Amino acid sequence: MSKNRKYFDMETQSYRFKKASKIIKKNILRNKSRIEGGSNCPILVEGINDVKALRTLGFTGVIEKLNRGYSRSKLIAYLYEKYGTRNKIDGKSSIIILMDWDKTGKSIQNFFRIRLMSMDMAIDEEMHNQLSILINPEIMAVEELSSYASIFSSIT
Repeated sequence: MSKNRKYFDMETQSYRFKKASKIIKKNILRNKSRIEGGSNCPILVEGINDVKALRTLGFTGVIEKLNRGYSRSKLIAYLYEKYGTRNKIDGKSSIIILMDWDKTGKSIQNFFRIRLMSMDMAIDEEMHNQLSILINPEIMAVEELSSYASIFSSIT
């Protein structure tokens, strides 16, 4: 019997996806505009497919893309100037960072964490860190989340 068998057990998967769904819903609320009752907290993702996946899950607020033609330094300056060090509505982190869970995504996540925190920006990595634990091995990229949108939305 494989020691990773627990990840493929349907009961365990159901439990993990239920917890993942709660984390996603919490961040959907935080991402919503103030008018919608949220904190208007932007999410930084790698590219357009990640944006599409988050929209499929129900995120309606601002989603910033890493791959937008800016150098990383220019993007960091832009994020700092636009969002500041703290969220103006809830006083928490000014941005949520959500990169893929593969080697490259983790490297990008780390790069932005270090650079933004060095500018005293409070960043939120809870969704990235928790989903990394809960949805692995089924999902390794943000864009793959959309494949499970119906499962996440059906969980209350």
